[in-house]
Amino acid sequence: MTAQGIEDANILQRISSKYRYLAPALRQIADLILGDPGECQTMTITQLAAAAGVAESSVSRFVREFGLVGYQDLRLRVAEAVFQSRSAGESADQQVVYEGITREDGIATIIAKIERSSRHAVRQTATRVDVEALTRAVSLIDRASGVMFCCMGSSAIAAENGVMRFMRAGKKCVFFRDQSGQIMAATNATAGDVVIGISDSGHTTVVAEALRLASEHGAATIAITSTEDSPVCAHADVVLYTSNPAIGGGLYGESVTSKWGQILVVDMLYAAFAARNADATLAHLEETYTAAIQHSRTS
Repeated sequence: MTAQGIEDANILQRISSKYRYLAPALRQIADLILGDPGECQTMTITQLAAAAGVAESSVSRFVREFGLVGYQDLRLRVAEAVFQSRSAGESADQQVVYEGITREDGIATIIAKIERSSRHAVRQTATRVDVEALTRAVSLIDRASGVMFCCMGSSAIAAENGVMRFMRAGKKCVFFRDQSGQIMAATNATAGDVVIGISDSGHTTVVAEALRLASEHGAATIAITSTEDSPVCAHADVVLYTSNPAIGGGLYGESVTSKWGQILVVDMLYAAFAARNADATLAHLEETYTAAIQHSRTS
């Protein structure tokens, strides 16, 4: 970007342009702002520093780095940039095609943006998962005779990861990619089962319906979503939240980086379950490795 271009760019574009030259603490602030500018524009300096894992003095340094007159100026500039990105009059060159990627971005910029958004998704998910909620969810899985996963699209990545993890630990699992199969399985769920619904938006009709049916039939229900007060939350005994969707994250949705949070939550569930049942899990891991994995690998 030319000197004049940098001068004319909004604050998010300026931060992205200077990102590679920032000190580590300032990069953490940049990660937070670029990852979710809509949320950051409402934060106080204390809240933003805590969320980024830095001192307030680092935030002040960040403000000076971009020639702003104070933290309030930064908030206003971010709000302006968010408004611009949402504007219907946004030019074709500025429109994102995927995860904040525009048609003008080069390969190096694309790599940096994807890496940054992925790290932000993992970091924010870790802060949004409530310890008490995770503990309750693990207890539901521990008591269940079977676990059913329900989701659509690329959320299947997290569901299949969950099936593999829990089956290796001795827990019976099922996941049907077919919508009708998921609804029928939910209808056949009983008080001895737990159904885990995964939906980034929280508005996936099949997932909400599966959780509703499973709950009506006495099964325990767990929702993994990024959206509070969504339909899938209404039918869940426990809700585990992933990172918020990125502002202006793309035209088509279903981004892979948004799935890191889902995979992370599933891994948290498994790790906590395995730690609680360490001896039994270790025995099952050894048995399943010998039976299903060892023979599939070359010596």
